[in-house]
Amino acid sequence: MSKWIPRKLGLSVLSLLAASSSVYANTDFEQCKTELSQQAVAQGVSGETASKVFANIQYQPRVITLDRSQPEFVQTFPGYYGKRVTEWRIGKGREMYAKHRELLRKLSQKYGVPAHYLVAFWGLETNFGSYKGKMNVLNSLATLACDERRSTYFTKELITAVKLLERESLDQTQMVGSWAGAMGHTQFMPSAYMNYAIDGDGDGQINLWESEEDALASAANFLSQLGWQPGFRWGREVNLPENFDYRDTGYKNRQAITNWDQMGITKANGESLGSSDEKGYVVVPAGHNGPAFIAYHNFRIIMRWNNSEFYAISVGKLADQIAGEAGLIKPLPELPAYERNDIIKLQTALNELGYDVGKPDGIIGPATRSGIREYQLSKNLVADGFPGLDVMEAIGVFSETPKQEKQS
Repeated sequence: MSKWIPRKLGLSVLSLLAASSSVYANTDFEQCKTELSQQAVAQGVSGETASKVFANIQYQPRVITLDRSQPEFVQTFPGYYGKRVTEWRIGKGREMYAKHRELLRKLSQKYGVPAHYLVAFWGLETNFGSYKGKMNVLNSLATLACDERRSTYFTKELITAVKLLERESLDQTQMVGSWAGAMGHTQFMPSAYMNYAIDGDGDGQINLWESEEDALASAANFLSQLGWQPGFRWGREVNLPENFDYRDTGYKNRQAITNWDQMGITKANGESLGSSDEKGYVVVPAGHNGPAFIAYHNFRIIMRWNNSEFYAISVGKLADQIAGEAGLIKPLPELPAYERNDIIKLQTALNELGYDVGKPDGIIGPATRSGIREYQLSKNLVADGFPGLDVMEAIGVFSETPKQEKQS
């Protein structure tokens, strides 16, 4: 069992209300549950509901293991995209679009989010509801709330989940999802469920497990509230000119589409980007040998659902193809399956050479990309900030080519 955080439990409701939302647990899970139950009651949950719910909550050691685990291999864009934007998902997405055509039309009209995007989110989150997770959400959230690492966040989510159970008359055993507490067709955390989920089928209950209509309506409302810009795309695949300066990529370098057009960037099919004051920025997720994209405002909204450029591109391209557009024009390159330790070695080498990328952690973030880019410039390599084999071999991370990552 994980280490609990010592805490003195006040006797009055006032002391509970004044306390941090974090549960600083005592020496065992049962004591922690008692404190959580009292916090839930102090925040409006009925005593009857709290007693019943917390009596049935059980500690899940696997949740702690998953929360602590780090992947052995570094995820590449071809590997990520190839597993998610598949022919099956495109076909199934079109089938579900047809099934809910009238509802989707009404949702698009009301919220401004095109129907094919709603279906794409649904497909990526749970394969259109075929896999919503198997772990009891209340067990998972309580386990994480009683763990010291992120107690504050998960305590809030747990109590919100109990409020949802009471408000919507949900069955505790029905509340299954991911190990981190995401739930239903669209994998909403309890706070998103509470604040954005709506009754799409008009039955008086918001049930994101059983009702596809509730899930789609909630997704539309969520994206609208996040700031979705009606009438605009997520972005698009583009062609970059041969002389493109890859230092101009990334969100901090966003410019009007007119400017990118004048710099020689075209649509992937060779057509002009046209003239527009709308701003976008260039994303090159697999280095200069892979496809390039211009990301618009709605790309950033997608990333507020899941803070990953890989995810946002996958949502956008899946949506495009559900709507009948073409897939990627430029093929995905074959990239090596780097281990996390390979990236740590790269970061260490860059630091030793004077390119400050921060503490080596095996994660390719902005600082690491900047360091790679500066190293590439010093070696007259294409400065795309991507750790290609040329970089890894030149800097001495390894001398033999690692195995290629499977894309599907």
